[in-house]
Amino acid sequence: MEIIKGGVTAAKGFFASSTAAGIKYVGRTDMAMIYSKEPCVSAGTFTSNVVKAACVQWDMEIVSSSKPMHAVVVNSGIANACTGKEGFDACKATAKAVEETLGVPYDSVAVASTGVIGMQLPVEKLVKGVKAMSGNLDESLAAGTESSKAIMTTDTINKEIAVTFEIKGKTVTLGGMAKGSGMIHPNMCTMLAFLTTDLAIEKSLLQEAVSEVVTDTFNMITVDGDTSTNDSLIAMANGQAGNDLITTKDESYHTFKEALFFVCEYLAKKMAGDGEGATKLFEAKVINAKTKEDARTLSRAIVASNLSKAAIYGCDANFGRFLCAMGYSGAQFDQNDVELFFESKAGKLQVFNMGTPMDFDEEYAVKIMKEQEVTILVDMHEGSEEATAWGCDLTYDYVKINADYRS
Repeated sequence: MEIIKGGVTAAKGFFASSTAAGIKYVGRTDMAMIYSKEPCVSAGTFTSNVVKAACVQWDMEIVSSSKPMHAVVVNSGIANACTGKEGFDACKATAKAVEETLGVPYDSVAVASTGVIGMQLPVEKLVKGVKAMSGNLDESLAAGTESSKAIMTTDTINKEIAVTFEIKGKTVTLGGMAKGSGMIHPNMCTMLAFLTTDLAIEKSLLQEAVSEVVTDTFNMITVDGDTSTNDSLIAMANGQAGNDLITTKDESYHTFKEALFFVCEYLAKKMAGDGEGATKLFEAKVINAKTKEDARTLSRAIVASNLSKAAIYGCDANFGRFLCAMGYSGAQFDQNDVELFFESKAGKLQVFNMGTPMDFDEEYAVKIMKEQEVTILVDMHEGSEEATAWGCDLTYDYVKINADYRS
């Protein structure tokens, strides 16, 4: 596998565009479109929040059907959540506009929204935006990058990646873009993420690969403990790489799944590190746990704890906060089996050993914790399973951003 430049337009046959529709923001793009003339098989995972945005309900119907997908239209600024029938009508109007301008069925068009909950979308601006984007579709890498910028809300950086890999002599490309900075919690799948590939693969296998990979990537990040109403991951595969159709879980399938995991993990970590007001990526790695689920539960509990996140921000080696979070996580373990370490580019330091605190160098601990990426490594000594979760530190700016969000 090789990392290449680009995002959603890196794979053959995919086009993108963006526009400033004026939905909420002034002076920046706020709508994006991904398009494939060739029909795509699709897969998706969506929020577990019972309060689902209209766009999530729309997309769940499309992805679960046997019909092909041609396009995704995304807007930022307004979430189209808690908007009743009017919100669902806005989804249909957006998809109908794509049908009119590009000649593809409206039920082959997914829609996604991100932004303020409880506001109605300006349908006229959406339709106008679709028409503008339909006339400016471009397969350049730059077009994909601009689309990744258009879907940002409180994100400070755009998030995209692309890779190539070989399947039986054919070069296959997989690209993706995502947005996410706040209202992020690992209780479903992801925030907003879009994956495009020119791989030829059966729909059921694409869905299975996406669902499995999400478990240990997007489902292992948290910023603030809030699971959004709009969380959506949509993958599209148009088969333009020319490989033999993947119909079984053979070597080709596993090669693709490895690339998919890499792309999803990369985007997930970018979101965690770009949490609202964050200054650091906060990683918790649990090794030698009794079960995989215990490892996941323990690592997520560590990065989700507000006290842990505050300690990471303040460079306070208060290891008791991490052990405390593990203790109330629901996983059963013996604290007398546990070792705990602080780790970063600056070094590695053990602070807890088999139930007993270590006499460690506080200055060295601060040096380790001042790095932009800090890891809490926990060895359970109870099995062979492991898992990693990602989050960010909790800063004063998180409150400022969210106190003023609607304004």
